[in-house]
Amino acid sequence: GEDQKQHLELTRDIAIKFNNDFAAPDFFPITEPLIFGAATRVMSLRDGTKKMSKSDPSDYSRINLTDDADAIAQKIRRAKTDPLPMPETPEDAGKRADADNLLGIYAALADREKEDIVREFAGRQFSEFKAALTELAVAKLGPVGAEMQRLMKDPGHVDAVLRDGAGRARALAGPILADVYKTVGFLKP
Repeated sequence: GEDQKQHLELTRDIAIKFNNDFAAPDFFPITEPLIFGAATRVMSLRDGTKKMSKSDPSDYSRINLTDDADAIAQKIRRAKTDPLPMPETPEDAGKRADADNLLGIYAALADREKEDIVREFAGRQFSEFKAALTELAVAKLGPVGAEMQRLMKDPGHVDAVLRDGAGRARALAGPILADVYKTVGFLKP
């Protein structure tokens, strides 16, 4: 998401500096962040002008990876909306932060364009839209929450996966690190 762009830019800057300082123009690839799609910035369910955040004091402001189907449904039902019917056009949606946010969440979960969602629900009541969003969110996110709950009950499995991943990362990074040592002129430890 957009909040990770600064980290990607930092790695890009480090790669450029290394490549220039050690006359190795193609040693590290120069990356460009790819940030696109409806879910690059998901806003709070309680305030469509604020970013969804785990640090928000209200648990109803966000959908957690550990939420079960009932929690997801309850949070969407309680998501803030205005008293007007659903927006008629994307421009109207853009002027109504809470509606625009929920439309964006639906679009991301359905892998559709927000404009299509606006057309589908134009002029309808929020209760109809929230029911459809709830059904979609539970279908897409419910299994994630169930898997998170399963993994939290099996820390041994999680530790084994982490150990395996660390081993594979070392195997991939080892040759690259050896090339870095050689390029910089360090002696191998």
